[in-house]
This record gives sequence, structure tokens and C-alpha cells, in this order.
Amino acid sequence: MTTTTARRRARERAARDAYGMAAASFILGLVGLLVFNVFLGPAAVILAALALHRGTSHRNRAYLGMALGVADVIVFLVLAGAQHNVTWSF
Repeated sequence: MTTTTARRRARERAARDAYGMAAASFILGLVGLLVFNVFLGPAAVILAALALHRGTSHRNRAYLGMALGVADVIVFLVLAGAQHNVTWSF
């Protein structure tokens, strides 16, 4: 295997990983609106930032995952501030 083939495979693997990170950030951000938003929100933001840094071809999905992650954190802060604690009660 030549170095150009190895480099091409490494780029393809990095692109595939970036796509997976963008999709995972979207899913974590979406699920985080309902449960575990204090954990899933920051995870979604970090994965979206990594996907964008690695040059994902699905930039919109990564941006949406980042926005949902930020919304998760905002929802947590609003609920924690309204109840004056960090537990949920319905």
C-alpha cells in the first residue's frame, strides 16, 4: 500500500467519522430536550464542534446539533432557576 492510498483511506475515515459525529450531535441534542439535558446538551455541542472542525459534509446537521445542545443547556438553566434547585418535579 502506497502512502497516497493510506492518506486517501485516512481522509475517507475522517470524513465518515465527522459524519457520524454530526449525526450523533443532532440525536443527542434532540433527546437531551427531554431527558438528561445537563449531560446530553454539552455532549451535543462538543460533538458538533468536532464534526465541524473535521470538515463534515453535513454542516447543517452539525449546526442543528449544536443549536439543540445549547437549547438543552438553556432549558436546564430555566428549569433549575424556576424551581431553585436542580431536580425536576412535574
